[in-house]
Amino acid sequence: MANHSNTTNKYQHLDLQQLAHHIKSRARALGFQDVGIADTELSEAETHLMNWLGAGYQGDMEYMQRHGTRRSRPAELEPGTVRVISTTFNYWPEPDQQCQNILETPEKAYISRYALGRDYHKVIRKRLQMLATEIQQQIGEFGYRVFTDSAPVLEKALGEKAGIGWIGKHTNLITEHTGSWFFIGEIYTDLPLPADTTANNHCGTCQACIDACPTHAIVAPYKLDARLCISYLTIELRGSIPVELRAAIGNRIYGCDDCQIVCPWNRFTRQTNEVDFLPRHSLDDISLIALFAWSEQEFLDNTEGSAIRRIGYECWLRNIAVALGNTTTNNHVLSALKDRLPDSSAMLREHIEWAIKQHQ
Repeated sequence: MANHSNTTNKYQHLDLQQLAHHIKSRARALGFQDVGIADTELSEAETHLMNWLGAGYQGDMEYMQRHGTRRSRPAELEPGTVRVISTTFNYWPEPDQQCQNILETPEKAYISRYALGRDYHKVIRKRLQMLATEIQQQIGEFGYRVFTDSAPVLEKALGEKAGIGWIGKHTNLITEHTGSWFFIGEIYTDLPLPADTTANNHCGTCQACIDACPTHAIVAPYKLDARLCISYLTIELRGSIPVELRAAIGNRIYGCDDCQIVCPWNRFTRQTNEVDFLPRHSLDDISLIALFAWSEQEFLDNTEGSAIRRIGYECWLRNIAVALGNTTTNNHVLSALKDRLPDSSAMLREHIEWAIKQHQ
């Protein structure tokens, strides 16, 4: 995006109010549920981020502090940015009760619902690019860049500023009419569009998410210690999962949705119409033993085009080993664990040995 010194003059021939209305209309036609426009003033969110980093809550996610203030100052990341078009795209794949049933069946593997289908990065980015292209066809060349969890962007804070929803006590973005089961994407732009009003918070006195967190990772309202979060432990962490947290992981082998499952606002969520986000390879209802038996090639084949692949085969087996340590004791479980020992790395072996001990 070019660094324009006076975007107002550049676009003074445009009816920006009408253009904003058109952008929102076209975004919804492309499948986005919510669309809003935010300015780039994020000083409050920046302070919150710096305090969070100062407390060390990011754990091993060093990339959270790598980019300095570019995460909270859009124009530093993409020069010329004066507005952010913020969007949401629903991914909820199943009837309400199914995920709870899986969590209550220790022999089954629970995978965070966002990861059951195709990798959302590619799907959402392509859709955002289509929106940007449509804008360009209408008004001519303009400065923009699309993002979807792919760069240092405070997407939840921007979504709140854009009036889409509010950041809940679990630190996820919530909307009144779709809950929180959605992906967020942005278009940074030099178009001085009219900004929407920041959303109000509607959590009230509810603390269902805080009470439901298996590892007590929500250490205070609106404050998450990622080092305790199951999503961090099973996705971001590359080493050994702390022993004291393993039992609480239960059968969650990739991510965790508990704080969203109990959120009362998610009763308004509807199943997605996007085929790419529907479960693949029966990952929404499959046994731990079946997944633990995958060879590395099967893992690569079955996670092609999936967000799951990023953790790698070793961490995939590590997570399943912990879940098998938490499941019901039987000979099939013990045999599966013992069969994996000979060819395991030191890190994986330690988790398998822990799992075996849980059944003795």
